[in-house]
Amino acid sequence: MNLLKLLLTLLLASSSISVHAHSFDPFKFIALGDMPYTIPEDYVRYEQLIKAINGKDPSFSIFVGDTKSGSTPCSDENNQKVKNYFDQFASPLVYSIGDNEWTDCHRALAGSYDPIERLGKLRSTFFSNRESQGHRRLILNRQADSDPRFSKFVENSYWVKNHIIFVNLHIPGSNNNFERNQEAISEYRERNTANIEWIKQMFAKAKSNEYVGIVFAFQADIFYSLRQATELDSGYKDSLEAFTIGSQELRKPVLLIHGDSHRLIIDQPLKSSHQDEVIENVIRLEVMGDKQIQAVEITVNPKAEQPFGFTPLLLKQNMRNPMP
Repeated sequence: MNLLKLLLTLLLASSSISVHAHSFDPFKFIALGDMPYTIPEDYVRYEQLIKAINGKDPSFSIFVGDTKSGSTPCSDENNQKVKNYFDQFASPLVYSIGDNEWTDCHRALAGSYDPIERLGKLRSTFFSNRESQGHRRLILNRQADSDPRFSKFVENSYWVKNHIIFVNLHIPGSNNNFERNQEAISEYRERNTANIEWIKQMFAKAKSNEYVGIVFAFQADIFYSLRQATELDSGYKDSLEAFTIGSQELRKPVLLIHGDSHRLIIDQPLKSSHQDEVIENVIRLEVMGDKQIQAVEITVNPKAEQPFGFTPLLLKQNMRNPMP
């Protein structure tokens, strides 16, 4: 009997060590967005990229918005086609909503839809439960489930991988919908309140010794111009302020991933409140898109002082002017 207890104790101890060691293991994920724009021509290139990503077998992928161009109809049929493509990703895929999917849907070429109605449709199509997209699914912690004040905002979520917190936010282009008419501005104000609260809560969670860094994913290029951080009519001013304050107080690695401007950029654009000093613990990754149907592989080593590494996933067959 004593021998049996000893064996059980050793087994439990070895299991705990294995789980603990695994939780600090390096891993990789993929970031992409702003595609496919030119359809149906781009479908082949998009399918090739999905196949290449599946071959990498990442822990998950993050799609940072704009599942179509601003002139592609915002139809239910297109939403379903997007969802079908998301299901072709073998590993989990987390989706951040972009402006082309709803804020710009009032445009004639996009179908002259009601943007608010289209946003509701996106929520019911892609965020009807706690699961991510993709063939395999992640269980996400949604803001809507954790705070009844923000029950509408099912798209904001977080998950944890090997002591890194990943946060999904709904910050789209077109000035975060802070424009055009009073209905749009009212929508912005309500969602912006939810976003800022979510950012603050996630930074507070990241302060725990249990976590070594935090990643935020959203669509808009909030660093496109300096005025976005300073002007009162900027739909991104509050978000930038929340990222600034949170990052300075956290003093741990922060990664901001977005799309929108269709250029591959890895830099340190977040400035102090007076815009006179770079906040060094923050790295920004902007992914390609539009004509560049490519992606970025991010490696994460939770034990490293700077845990994030970046490798562009550039498919020769997807290049407009491929190398010889």
